[in-house]
Amino acid sequence: MSDLAKNTKATLIPVLRYRDAPAAIEWLCQAFGFERHLVVPNDDGTIAHAQLSFGNGMIMLGSVQKKETEFGSLMKQPDEVGGGPTQSTYVVVTDADAAYTRAKAGGARIAMEIRDEDYGGRDFTCHDLEGHLWSFGTYDPW
Repeated sequence: MSDLAKNTKATLIPVLRYRDAPAAIEWLCQAFGFERHLVVPNDDGTIAHAQLSFGNGMIMLGSVQKKETEFGSLMKQPDEVGGGPTQSTYVVVTDADAAYTRAKAGGARIAMEIRDEDYGGRDFTCHDLEGHLWSFGTYDPW
């Protein structure tokens, strides 16, 4: 292991931006099973910073910034690039079929149907409510 990596639960935490971050938080918890760890709202109802946990992993997210900031204008949203993905996150789950059923019931748009992979594991890929790409599967590279 790199001597720069801190000995903590997870050393990589994806960060996403959403146009309607409050709705995204609700949707990610309902459709994908994330849990709120920390949510810091701005006075105008947007989200300054949020942390959602999933097992020993986490994502951070916030509202798209209206002006150039450290991350704001550097990150393109799917609707700014013709609906194409601007990021992709892989989530390791114990039961891909249960995750698929939950995501589909929550309104996720399925991009790749659930299937068994040649390299092991079972997975599927879907888009969230703002078009970000997510994969869920049982393949554990560790």
